[in-house]
Amino acid sequence: MKVAFYTLGCKVNSYETEVNIENFKENGYEIVPFNEKADVYVINTCSVTNTADQKSRKIIREAVKRGENAIVVVMGCYSQIKYLEASSIPGVSIVLGTANKTSILDLIEEYKKNKKQIVKVLDLKDIKFEDMELNKFETHTRAFVKIQDGCNNYCTYCIIPYTRGNVRSKPKNEVIKEITNLANNGYKEIVLTGIHTGHYGKDIEEYDFSDLLSEIEKIDGIERIRISSIEIVELDEKFLKTLKNSKKIVNHIHIPLQSGSDTILKKMNRRYLMADFIKKINEIRTIRPDIAITTDVIVGFPGETDELFNETVESIKKIGFTELHVFPYSKREGTPAAIMPNQVDGNIAKERVKTLINLSNELKNKYYSNLVGSEEYLLTETYIDGYLYGHLTNYGLCKIKSDERDINQIFKVKLNSYDGECYLGEVIK
Repeated sequence: MKVAFYTLGCKVNSYETEVNIENFKENGYEIVPFNEKADVYVINTCSVTNTADQKSRKIIREAVKRGENAIVVVMGCYSQIKYLEASSIPGVSIVLGTANKTSILDLIEEYKKNKKQIVKVLDLKDIKFEDMELNKFETHTRAFVKIQDGCNNYCTYCIIPYTRGNVRSKPKNEVIKEITNLANNGYKEIVLTGIHTGHYGKDIEEYDFSDLLSEIEKIDGIERIRISSIEIVELDEKFLKTLKNSKKIVNHIHIPLQSGSDTILKKMNRRYLMADFIKKINEIRTIRPDIAITTDVIVGFPGETDELFNETVESIKKIGFTELHVFPYSKREGTPAAIMPNQVDGNIAKERVKTLINLSNELKNKYYSNLVGSEEYLLTETYIDGYLYGHLTNYGLCKIKSDERDINQIFKVKLNSYDGECYLGEVIK
């Protein structure tokens, strides 16, 4: 039996797909590329934007068309909130939401017996943290570990609390066990991920994200701890102390801004103002002066005038982010922002995206160019045409002249040049 997977969306989805890849392999399935014929297709969908919904539907239809008699499994955020739509696509065999993702093999056997479509989407209030564990990854030398699910923030533009439910944390002993196993299997860097990673432990008595970081620090074999994303309001004194004392937390942190205008932040229900954000960034840079800080920004939010957009531009310049991930606002049915007045024209939003991407390129080039001549540590990840490529602790891309045998090794390198995208490094013996 052959199975093909397609993953849309975030690192959490990538992790959940990897869990299923491992499960299918252990049960005798051959994993094939998605564009090939397979007996089973599994699509892990996304619903963060309208475009994500559209792409999810497109990929589902592609799978149905490619595998005439194949079992097509649809799961994830899109099928959680639009399960009726997903199940009405001709050829879809099994529809799950954001739960029961580890039960696919059993459901396939049930489907084979009855030949009837299965729709198993739980009410969000009934969803608990689903037990998942990985020992290795098919496609990464850095290991992603899902430690948390759900979000309680209800930002006015965001559909995710309605697709993922409230905050749920993986039991701490299970997290430590999984990371220890990954270390024993040769992984040197782990990336902690979740829907709202920094809220880990909110549902655990007297235990929080900083406590977990301190425990992971003690695991032999793990040399790097990377946090996929963390909100500014979660960077309390305890976290800053943990960051200061850690020898393993990398020199990069991703902190979503979303807007640099207090007026828009209030409309977004972001729970902080620019003065709070800037103060916390300054505290981080007191601890790690050269840390890379990346962010997310949404432009074209309802009510964002040219003046308010310019406030965002000036805030970004003042903070001096390393790089921006820029998104035009996407109206999501069912969120408060979707019915707000003064919706911004899409063409205006596109122009604002271009402005911020240009600014991002300037900031990125400035940050990484300033490090030419310095020494850093490189984790090698891929081999292409005589060079090993990988990421530095600040997430800068770097290549060194070497051979394929040295993949998944950490080298101390001197950064000799930077071409706007990648360093050329030289190994320091």
